[in-house]
Amino acid sequence: MNAEELLDLCPVIPVVVLHDAAAAVPVARALVAGGLPAIEVTLRTPAALEAIKRIAAEVPDAVVGAGTVVTPAQAAEAAGAGASFLVSPGCTGSLREAMTGTGLPFLAGVSSASEAMALLEHGVTAMKFFPAKAAGGPAYLKALAGPLPQVRFCPTGGITPENAGEYFALPNVGCVGGTWLTPDDAVRAGDWDHIEALARAAAALR
Repeated sequence: MNAEELLDLCPVIPVVVLHDAAAAVPVARALVAGGLPAIEVTLRTPAALEAIKRIAAEVPDAVVGAGTVVTPAQAAEAAGAGASFLVSPGCTGSLREAMTGTGLPFLAGVSSASEAMALLEHGVTAMKFFPAKAAGGPAYLKALAGPLPQVRFCPTGGITPENAGEYFALPNVGCVGGTWLTPDDAVRAGDWDHIEALARAAAALR
């Protein structure tokens, strides 16, 4: 799988924050059952790497990735934990090199034409647009499609079921990233049916 193919796996990539690795497998199974196999586990908690390990080992139909990768060391750790892809909120030269060095597909975060062009210089054409809503939303992405038609994005940040359609209408949007699929209260309560229902509804958005 390359980054372009990652954008086509499902319309919404769940952006998941897990505080307890024990919840990782049932959360992943619920998301996959709902039709969303690509799962981004953010490296925002101490449980994240263990969560990625468990999903990679126990949920074969899931394509689990690591999000919020901000250092070269995190890229290596995520790859070692079994991540199938990497996602970063922004990108520096050293981070791009580290993510490339893992051999994994990655979505590096950009929020401007200049940042997108810097990645294009290295042959990168699939990117994360973050923070999507704050950085200009669908209007900004539509404006980028003219001068940079070869770039496809996964907008993340402020995406909801209500506004996702505005992004899907754009030719340069492959998928979106969403945090609404795994509400903290549902994860704490073990309400996997609710998470599956949210995933199913998200999978039907496009």
